[in-house]
Amino acid sequence: MKNTTFTTFAGLVVATMSFFPESATAVDGFADDVAFMKKHTDVVLLHHGDAAVAVAPAYQGRVMTSTFDRNTGPSFGWINRPVIEQGFLSEDERTGKLEEHIYIFGGEERFWLGPEGGQYGLFFDPGTQFEFSDWTTPPVIDTETYELVEQTDVSARFRHTAKLTNHSGTKFNVGIERTIKLLSTQEAADQLQVELGDDLRIVGYETDNRITNTGENPWKSETGLLSIWILGMYNPSPTTTVVIPFRSGDEEELGPKVNDAYFGEVPPDYLRVEEQELFFRGDGTRRGKIGISPERSKGIAGSYDAAGKVLNIVTYNVQDSPHGFVNSMWELQDKPYAGDVINSYNDGSPEPNKPPLGPFYELETSSPAAALPPGGTMKHVQRTFHIHGTEADLQPLAQHLLGVSLEEIKTAF
Repeated sequence: MKNTTFTTFAGLVVATMSFFPESATAVDGFADDVAFMKKHTDVVLLHHGDAAVAVAPAYQGRVMTSTFDRNTGPSFGWINRPVIEQGFLSEDERTGKLEEHIYIFGGEERFWLGPEGGQYGLFFDPGTQFEFSDWTTPPVIDTETYELVEQTDVSARFRHTAKLTNHSGTKFNVGIERTIKLLSTQEAADQLQVELGDDLRIVGYETDNRITNTGENPWKSETGLLSIWILGMYNPSPTTTVVIPFRSGDEEELGPKVNDAYFGEVPPDYLRVEEQELFFRGDGTRRGKIGISPERSKGIAGSYDAAGKVLNIVTYNVQDSPHGFVNSMWELQDKPYAGDVINSYNDGSPEPNKPPLGPFYELETSSPAAALPPGGTMKHVQRTFHIHGTEADLQPLAQHLLGVSLEEIKTAF
């Protein structure tokens, strides 16, 4: 049973959704979430066998949720029902509300563009301050519908065009193409280079995301570059822990093991950093964000829901990055191309005694900075896998993919 409440965040009215203990979103089920969404927006349903993925064209071709059993299976994406139900608001209706800055529809894999902040940030108009009151999500990744140009049972391709201006005043003409493909179990096994036994239940999909410079001028580092930024919102739980393996080595050579400065230092009961991996709570009880640099990244991140016995894995196409990775910190930056390639966010109260925006937790990946000539294209592919089974069956997968045992994950905190 759901309960909608209203609070304020930075002086704005925010609708949030809480759940009574007996009713978590994943328990509501995929079929229930899809039925709800279809009442309020178009849904493209991809399916292969029992596995399915629900995609929303009006939300930029966003993967809203997925499951390994479309009839009775869990729903892996976090769905913000109150915001979906209210729909898009007029300009007057948005004033003073969070929707003036962003529509938090939820969804387990959405297309964004970076950087967020800094002198080349896309979320702050020229002349504004790096404060929440001036922070605005560009319509191209918030309110604009992407055109569905091709669809099969297992894939959907979307296109869109946009004009953007960064904080420094640089203008961009951008062509966007996004293709979502549901993977078979064998394709998932091949991508992960593991064996997936018949006793496991799995849904896996990949998104091929491309941006093209459709303008007349090249995109240059000295005036700002764009990146493809893919973010996934998942249902939190007290038994969910994020795991990110990383390259060990000297900080003089590879830099810090983790960046936890986004929303202030994360305390040790929410973030534990070892020599080759970190553990980060995905419980939706404390706001915090961490990042892994490209020098440290192994191209993979994951999480484990011990109660649901679900191993979640996210990978991306590691590629050369001659121009670095954009920096999204909310400040004038000394190093605007020293950003992170993997991020994880745990939602929580934005202010004392205030409810969270979700709650949810996120796994995110980014492409390199795109220094594109006219007609040039950058591609970023992210793959998401949800694997359910007994701990005996999941244990070798966790060890092989994340470098840790399930017991280490469960006892990290």
